[in-house]
Formats: sequence, C-alpha cells, structure tokens
Amino acid sequence: MAGVTDRPFRQLCKQLGAGYAVSEMAASNPKLWATEKSSRRTNHDGEMEPKAVQIAGADPSMLAECAKFNVARGAQIIDINMGCPVKKVCNAWCGSALLQHESLVAEILQAVVSAVDVPVTLKFRTGWDRAHKNAMQIARMAEDSGIAMLTLHGRTRADGYSGDAEYETIAAVKAAVSIPVVANGDIDTPEKARFVLDATGADAIMVGRAAQGRPWIFREIDHYLRTGTHLPSPLISEVRALMDEHLRAHYAFYGDYLGVRTARKHIGWYVQNLMGGEEFRRSMNRLEDCAAQLAAVDAFFESQLVHGERVQYRPAEEKLAA
Repeated sequence: MAGVTDRPFRQLCKQLGAGYAVSEMAASNPKLWATEKSSRRTNHDGEMEPKAVQIAGADPSMLAECAKFNVARGAQIIDINMGCPVKKVCNAWCGSALLQHESLVAEILQAVVSAVDVPVTLKFRTGWDRAHKNAMQIARMAEDSGIAMLTLHGRTRADGYSGDAEYETIAAVKAAVSIPVVANGDIDTPEKARFVLDATGADAIMVGRAAQGRPWIFREIDHYLRTGTHLPSPLISEVRALMDEHLRAHYAFYGDYLGVRTARKHIGWYVQNLMGGEEFRRSMNRLEDCAAQLAAVDAFFESQLVHGERVQYRPAEEKLAA
C-alpha cells in the first residue's frame, strides 16, 4: 500500500496486534534505489521483526538483484508484488499486469527465490479479469518455484476494489497447494475475519484498507478469534496517545515539510467516521506546521469527550450524508 504502510504506520500496527506487516513497494530498477523515496520505503531501523520488503518490477534479473540488495539492508522476508491493480504500476507491466504472462511469472519467481536465502512470498490476484482467472496456475507455479507463502486478494486486476471479494477462489487455491495461504479482501470486522477463515480454510488473513485510521482492528480481530467476544471501542485518551505517538514518529521519519503534508491522509482516516470529523479534516488540511497540526488533533480528540470516554462513531445515516 504505497504511501500508507511506511515504517511509522507498520510499527504502530504491529504494536496493536498485527503479526506481520510488509513495506511499501520497492522499485526493482537500480537507478531508483538511492532516491530519497526508495530509501524511506525500505527503511526498517528499529522496526519490530519480521522485517518484510515488497518488491515490484517486470525484469527477473532486476528483481533478483533488488531482492539481494534489500536482504543486505536487513530484509528478513522478500514479498513479490503481483497484486497491485493501479494503472501506473500495471502500465509498466508490473503488479497484477504480470498475471497475463505466466512464463514471465515463472522466470521472476525462480530468479528471486534463487537469489536470496530468506523466505520469498507472493502477493497476487485471482487473474487479469473475470474471463481470465489463473490463480490456480500461478499458485502451483509459485509452490514449484519455492515460494514460501501466498497472499491472495480475491479480485481480478480489472475489478480494482469494486464488487465483492471472491473467497471461493481463495478456498480452491488453499486446497490445491501445501504452502501457507493468506486470504485478503474486504476484511473489515472481526466477524468478517472469522467468516473468511472458515470459508477459505486460509492459514491467516491480511487486512489492508480497513486498518487505515483504525490500526486497533488487529487486536480486535485477534481477541474475537480467540474468545468469540468483542473488545470495547478504544478510550479517547488512548487514541489521543496513539495519534501523538504516530504523528511524532511520522514527522521524524519524513521531516517537517513533507511530514505535515503526508500526515493529513492518516489524520483524515482517523477522524472520518467520528462526530465532527469531516469539518475537522477540512480545517486541518490548511495547517502547514507540525506543532499546529499536532495541537489541532489533540484538541479534536479532547472535544470528543462530550460524547463519552470511548470513541463514538457517527450514525450510518450521517456517514452517507457526508
């Protein structure tokens, strides 16, 4: 999730119960490795283990070298991206666009697995479009190539994020291979996590978009899977402390100028479903100073105490109106 799963956010998710978090996509082109953006995307200083780097590209030898480069920088797992549906990525024949070329997929998998001594995993989709679904072939190819784990998003590239995830394909892939399979797509509640695990037989589930602004979803899911009961909504005081920690780490990671600007999306996700959140987001986006942004966020959560000591989400009808 480019622009989202940077080191400060990964670290926060791990603290809140995520067992595993993967870096943003790292470009395989060596000309880009030394850029500020690429260096940040593969920066794992002080991060909780395991440290996993996701690589993207279409050239087997470049991807192999990229894998070696990142292992030398501390990566303990290499994840190959064949799941991204974004046009900019697919137009470069990377991400899920690779699913159209199975022979190239085989070359890439074999090259990367052979290049490093750490586990190599694969993130992919069910196919290019609904008429060309080849998840089973890709999964078997990955297992034969030595891939250690599969993460399957239950949509095709053409689906983007529309419609419902097709869990039956994930179930079929899980039944067809002996390596671990992680189910991904539309998992946004503890109940949905339980349903997907039961429906697919997957070894684990991956949460993406639902963690944006709600990183405590990982502990909520873990608790529900273990006990069958729900955790209460987090205390506002806890969310204030988490936001303070997240934003300070974000500013330190990006610097003041970029930090205050890139933090806006995270803040927007945190407040979007809270009372007064949309109005606050619009005013907060005009702030260009880290201290002012931090103070505004703190004041917003202080104002939420009028609704109770725990986070209260807006009624469904208000969300639709917004």
